[in-house]
Amino acid sequence: MPISHFQSVSSPFAAQVYTALRKVPAGRVITYAALGRRIGCRSPRAIGQALRANPFAPQVPCHRVIASDLTPGGFQGKTAGPALARKLRLLASEGTHFENNRLTDPRRAIR
Repeated sequence: MPISHFQSVSSPFAAQVYTALRKVPAGRVITYAALGRRIGCRSPRAIGQALRANPFAPQVPCHRVIASDLTPGGFQGKTAGPALARKLRLLASEGTHFENNRLTDPRRAIR
């Protein structure tokens, strides 16, 4: 999807976030901070807010974004419960696993 498609439904900032995130392949994850750096944003929280409102999942794979400390971070605006469990299942289905709330293979992370 071109960025113009995202802009028709979301803010220009969110469109940038979604476009950059689509480049993260299955089996890899990226931190909120690293995703921000890719688009020139220094606020991981702003990245999180854009992803929280992502209407394009799973084409825009927001489940592939994790915290800088290699913990799962949030999903759909939640940091626990069924939403986070769904994020972990989606990541596991792509070969990315967490143990004791930490990414088991840090080489999968784009930082």
